[in-house]
Amino acid sequence: GAAAAAAVKEAPKRWLAFEEVGVTEPLLFWDPLGICPKEEKVFSEFRACELKHGRVAMMAALGAVVQHFIRFPGFDRDNFGEPLPAGLAAIPNTPASFGFTVLLSIAAFLELFLWSEDFPKKEAGNFGDPLGLNQYTRDMRDRELNNGRFAMFAAAGILAGELATGKDAVQQLGF
Repeated sequence: GAAAAAAVKEAPKRWLAFEEVGVTEPLLFWDPLGICPKEEKVFSEFRACELKHGRVAMMAALGAVVQHFIRFPGFDRDNFGEPLPAGLAAIPNTPASFGFTVLLSIAAFLELFLWSEDFPKKEAGNFGDPLGLNQYTRDMRDRELNNGRFAMFAAAGILAGELATGKDAVQQLGF
């Protein structure tokens, strides 16, 4: 009797995906195809990917708008003195192709060598509170996930619209 009660008391808490950060209104836990991993370790890896993609998409969507108005010095004209186009149309032109290569190289270095996940010690995407703002709360983590999810659709829409129309993010809005 007493040994069985002690074993039940010491049983580890069962992990449930629908109790994780990111389960918010209005969809709550939404997995209509049943592809959510059943193991916590695999779920953490997927969540880390979701956070990284969301963070990149937030920067990409913002950058797609900002680069219409602001250019780095030396990136306003191509090698032939012609105005450098904005958006994806700039990539095949020099110096934009060089800048794109440098950007990808820096991102690859950071991803492969500097920013690594340590799932047994910290949850996915937890790189601490570098600015000391004390905003690493459940609410802020939910907001980051939801904003990242929205930004992934926004960035994909901006890129698809640019490929279809040849207009950058701001021009697509009619400005």
